[in-house]
Amino acid sequence: MNSDLLRFIDSISRDKNIEKESVFVDLEAAMVSAAKKAYAETEDATVTIDRLTGEIAATVNGKPIDMKTLGRIAAQTAKQVMIQKIREDERSAIFEEYSERVGEVVTGTVVRYEGGGMVINLGRVEGFMPRSEQIPGQTHQAGERVRGMILDVREEINQVRIVLTQTHPDYIRRMFELEVPEVSERIIEIRALSREAGYRTKIAVSSIDSRVDAVGACVGVRGSRIRNIVDELGGEKIDIVRWNESSQVLITNSLKPAEVKEVFLCFELGRATVIVAEDQLSLAIGKRGQNVRLAARLTGWDIDILTPAEYDKNVDDMEKALKSIEGVEDVMLDKLLAIGVISLSDLAEVGVEPLVNELAVNAELATVMVEKAGTEAKRLEVENAARKAAEQAERKASAAASAESGEPALVGAGVGSEGAAEIQGEATLPSRPRTEQEIVKNLAAGWRAELDAQKAAGGDDSSAS
Repeated sequence: MNSDLLRFIDSISRDKNIEKESVFVDLEAAMVSAAKKAYAETEDATVTIDRLTGEIAATVNGKPIDMKTLGRIAAQTAKQVMIQKIREDERSAIFEEYSERVGEVVTGTVVRYEGGGMVINLGRVEGFMPRSEQIPGQTHQAGERVRGMILDVREEINQVRIVLTQTHPDYIRRMFELEVPEVSERIIEIRALSREAGYRTKIAVSSIDSRVDAVGACVGVRGSRIRNIVDELGGEKIDIVRWNESSQVLITNSLKPAEVKEVFLCFELGRATVIVAEDQLSLAIGKRGQNVRLAARLTGWDIDILTPAEYDKNVDDMEKALKSIEGVEDVMLDKLLAIGVISLSDLAEVGVEPLVNELAVNAELATVMVEKAGTEAKRLEVENAARKAAEQAERKASAAASAESGEPALVGAGVGSEGAAEIQGEATLPSRPRTEQEIVKNLAAGWRAELDAQKAAGGDDSSAS
C-alpha cells in the first residue's frame, strides 16, 4: 500500500503539474479531516506521511490510530477534501505557469462560442478569446485549430481565465519571430509597428548585420515567409519598410508605395508636412486615410499631406502676410520653412518662443508676426468656407436646372387639340423622375384617346352618307 500511495502521489504531481510536497500536504489535511469526522470535531488529530517510505502515522489526542478503521463516511470526507485541495493547487499552478507565458503565442482547438467570444482548448486549460480580440471578418468552426497570443491571465472564482488575442500589435511581432529565424535570433530587429487588425499593418525593421537585408529576409524567397503570416491573419496586408534614424527618410519609407517629393519637419508641433504629386495623393492617404494614419503611428509624427499647388498657396499667403509687417526681412520666409512652418496656421500655432529662440527674432516683432498670422489664417478660413459653400450651392442649382429641363410632358401622337389638352393635363410629368410603369401608362392613355377620336370620326361619316 505504501508503494501504491507514493505512485499515486507521483502520478498526481506529474499530471496536474503540482509540486509533490503540495500533494503530500493535501493528503495529510484530507486524512486529518477524516479522523475528525470519525471521532469528534473538537479532537486534536494529526497525520504524517513519510516522504520516502509512504508510511502513515496518525494520532488522535496523542493516541495512535489506524486510518483503515475509520469507516466509509470518513473515507468519503477524505476524498472530498483531497479533490478540493488538489483543484486549488492545480488552479494556482496554472495561474503561475500562464502568468509567466503572457505574450507567448499558443495553439489550441476551438470548442465553442460564448456570447461572441471563442473558447479554445489549450490542453490542461481552456482559453477565451473575446470578440474584440478576434480578427474582423474571420470565423472559425468547432474543432478548428487556431493561434492566439496570451494577453492576460486572471484568477477568478473556481477557475483561471486565460484571455487570448489576435488583434494586439505584439501578436504580429511574435508571428515574425516564429516565421523569420533572423528576427528570433535578434539579427533583425522590429523597431516600430502599427496595425489595424484585419486590414493593414506597417512594420519598420533594421538589421545589425550589414550582410543581411532586413526587408528581404522578412519577405522570404518569393514572399514565402510573409505569405505564411498573411494567411494566418486572414489576408491582412503587411507593409515592411526599412528603418532609418532620420525622421524624414523614415516618413518617406512609411508612406510607400506613394512617392514623396519633400518632407518638412516642425519639431515644436511634432508635425511633418509631406509634399506629394497630385497623382500620388490618393495613394499616400490610402483607403479612408489608412495609409497615412498607420504611417503616423509608425513614425510618431503627425503627418499632413499636401500637393505642390496647396503648398505653394500656403507659402504665398504667408509671404503676403509677412511682407505687410514692418521689420520683416525677405529671408524670414526661408527661415520659417527651415523649421517646418509652411502656413499661417502653423505660424500662429507655433507661437512666439520658437521665433525668438531659434530664429533670433525680436520678441515684439515675433508677437506681431504671430498675431498677424492668426488673424489672416482665420480670414482665409472664412473665405475658403464661403467659397466652398457657394460652389456647392451652384452645383446643386445646376443639377436642379438640368433635371427640370430633361423632363418633357408626354402627349399621345395624332390626338386632336381637345384630346391633346386633356391628355396633357393628365399626363404632365411632375418634377420628380417618372418610373417605367408611369411612362407606359401615359402612352397607353394617349393611344386610347386617339382610337376614340378615330371611331368618333368614322361614326359621323357613316351617318352623313
